[in-house]
Amino acid sequence: MNAAVGAPSSPAAGRRDSSRPARQMLAGGLGAFAIAEVIAALVFAAVIGWGWQDLLDAFVVTNGLMGLTFGLCGLVIAWHRPANPIGWLFIADGIGHATTAFGGTLAPLLADAGAPTTAQRVIGTLALAAWPWSIGLFLPLALLYFPTGRLLSPRWRWAAIGIIVTAPLFVLEMVGSGDTISPGLPRGYLAISSYDELRPLWTAAELRNLVAFLLAITCLLIRYRRADEMGRRQLLWLLLASVIAVLFVTPWAFIAGTPILVLLAIPLIPASVAVAIVRYQLLDIRLVVSRALTWALLSLVAIGAYAALVALLDSLIASQVGRSAAVTVFVALIIAPVLPRLQHLVDRALYGDRNDPARVASRVGEQLSAGLPGVVAAIRSALRLPYAALIVDNRIVAEAGTPPDADASQSASPRTVESRTVESRTVESRTVGSRAVESRTVVPLDLEYGGQVVGSLEVGLRSGESGLSSADRNVLALVAVPLAVAVHATRLSNELQSSREKLVSAREEERRRIRRDLHDGLGPTLTGVAFTADAAANLIATDAARAHELLATLRADTRTAISDVRRLVDDLRPPALDELGLVGALRQRADQLSFRADGAFIQVEVSADGLPVLPAALEVAAYRIATEALTNVVRHSRATSAVLALRCGTDLEIEVSDDGPPNGAWRPGVGLHAMRERAAELGGKFEAGPTPRGGVVHASFPLGHR
Repeated sequence: MNAAVGAPSSPAAGRRDSSRPARQMLAGGLGAFAIAEVIAALVFAAVIGWGWQDLLDAFVVTNGLMGLTFGLCGLVIAWHRPANPIGWLFIADGIGHATTAFGGTLAPLLADAGAPTTAQRVIGTLALAAWPWSIGLFLPLALLYFPTGRLLSPRWRWAAIGIIVTAPLFVLEMVGSGDTISPGLPRGYLAISSYDELRPLWTAAELRNLVAFLLAITCLLIRYRRADEMGRRQLLWLLLASVIAVLFVTPWAFIAGTPILVLLAIPLIPASVAVAIVRYQLLDIRLVVSRALTWALLSLVAIGAYAALVALLDSLIASQVGRSAAVTVFVALIIAPVLPRLQHLVDRALYGDRNDPARVASRVGEQLSAGLPGVVAAIRSALRLPYAALIVDNRIVAEAGTPPDADASQSASPRTVESRTVESRTVESRTVGSRAVESRTVVPLDLEYGGQVVGSLEVGLRSGESGLSSADRNVLALVAVPLAVAVHATRLSNELQSSREKLVSAREEERRRIRRDLHDGLGPTLTGVAFTADAAANLIATDAARAHELLATLRADTRTAISDVRRLVDDLRPPALDELGLVGALRQRADQLSFRADGAFIQVEVSADGLPVLPAALEVAAYRIATEALTNVVRHSRATSAVLALRCGTDLEIEVSDDGPPNGAWRPGVGLHAMRERAAELGGKFEAGPTPRGGVVHASFPLGHR
């Protein structure tokens, strides 16, 4: 009961809930500490008169920016997801970079003020040893835990342990060189005298960093492959930022002379992680990836073309005629037609064939013969939609992708459901593990055939989309036409099959009834007649009196058999229809139903003139419906008069109305069900119920095809 009203279901859960504000306050304090260190570093730099180049050369700019981004992003993550270790790792990462920026300006300030050498060496040592932990430990470990805060599998525990154990090696490399945080300052306490002799070890430390980040990226790629739609959107943010950061940072680690500003790509990682965990639907990341891939491919084409043309023109054109200008012109001419094609390829990979409606229609048409599930799957695949479902009569008959109410841990592989009730599609937030999950919304599209809605197609919105784009709507409008035809044909096929089953069932039930009547009623009677005739024939010469008695019994049994045969015949088709016709039979039946159940007289009027010759089946159905309706009037209403009207135009209409007082809505019984089924068997329509003027039963049968 407590869990139902939001109370903790266990003492442990209660402790976790109660500790959340404390952890949020701790995260706020640590994040504020990192920010304060960066602000203090800038203040110290202003005091000692450093300019932009001085700040850049001392790594204050890069470390300060990374301290701010890691600290703030870690604060945001830890505040919203205190149980996720990524936020705390980022806060520690930010403090490390901020401490280096702080020490990088405090140490020169102490030197200018004449502070003791011991204080200068301590500050310099802390500044040099703070930032390597950020790059060597906190960042790759956070990438391994992204986005759930748990490792991919127990086997990845060894990768995490390896990163933790080998992290001091990189720290020792950065501190042991003996380099000072700024020129003119005393060396730190951890300087190694034989540092140059250990150069292979430091190269291994650099390779170790590269391996650590490659392991993290590999883990992210595996997570992406296994993740559902929501998880993939989260991972796309980080994968894009990580690849960019690695491409920029790797040359700086191995190639001398690489500008220090390449390190400014690292803050992209905490920003992307914070967005992915807290607000992954901020915008459509796939659109960002599309543009980034386009320009990356374009850049590769431009670089390759430039290199090839330089080599070619270098041998053909002298440098005095402006080789660079010629190359630029040629590259521009090559790139101009390439960009749209690259954009088309990337958009097709991320958004499917929405810009090619004919291709989508062709794919859908190929799946029509495979059934509705194949069509829905083809639509989702062609447009790269997260979810698609076909709904007929408020039931899902086919769906593909992950439903909008599925848990984040559910697989996103397409699946088909034969039939289940449609649940409400609402946007709601809930917690799964240590992160909030926001359910996707879906957009319903009506499928119309012959001016009537025969079903609807629900499609899930992509991340960052508040509605379907015009291109998506154009494609869906095109495929909606054949899909509506397929739904209508499927419905007709199902109705035909159901009608056939009902007809077969009714025929077998009628055969069973006739067999039972013949076996239990007429059969024994005729057997008795045969035995009695044999006995009378044997006694007619010796005992005439007894023979006469047997003949009398024979006559009675014969009349009984004749009555049974007549009853069977009457059940198959009322004899009054053949003797009097439909109108005459109905008038005869109306005369027989002139008194209500309470004995009061009821006047029944039959209005039917100019009826054409009707098929036998239609006559029987009209007679049965009319007589059953009149019987209900006599039994259940308090009417004083009733009118049975038969009208014939394009349809045969049968209407029985009475002036009985309304008694509320009618409860369908055996009689109403029988009348409705008789009308449906011949393609007719049936309506019955109370009106302000009394009860009305109305049935109509089409005559145009007869």
